[in-house]
Amino acid sequence: MSSPDPLRETSEVTVEPGGARFEVREGESVIQAAWRAGYQWPTTCWGQAECGVCAMEVLAGSELLSAAGPVEAARLRSLPRRNGPPRRLACQVRVRPGGTVVVRKPGVRTRPADGTPHA
Repeated sequence: MSSPDPLRETSEVTVEPGGARFEVREGESVIQAAWRAGYQWPTTCWGQAECGVCAMEVLAGSELLSAAGPVEAARLRSLPRRNGPPRRLACQVRVRPGGTVVVRKPGVRTRPADGTPHA
């Protein structure tokens, strides 16, 4: 885990197991940052916190994440319980500037050059 650097205005997210890495701007959700960086992130509701498909396990850097709001908390409670790292919805969570967050989300990959939507 890296400690927050107050001089940075962005943070970085690394996604395992695929190794995707991208910058997250202040106020931007993880999934928005991934899309901006050219990655597909599994989802079916496109950021509405309705499907839970974008849920990711937080492996490091949880201190940089915003608190779960009521909508995210409700959706997370509706997902099947798992033992292991805490989960967050990539469409809802924001990352405070100044460090690195490492998450696990299979299926995150580079978006095809043909412009296929982020599915």
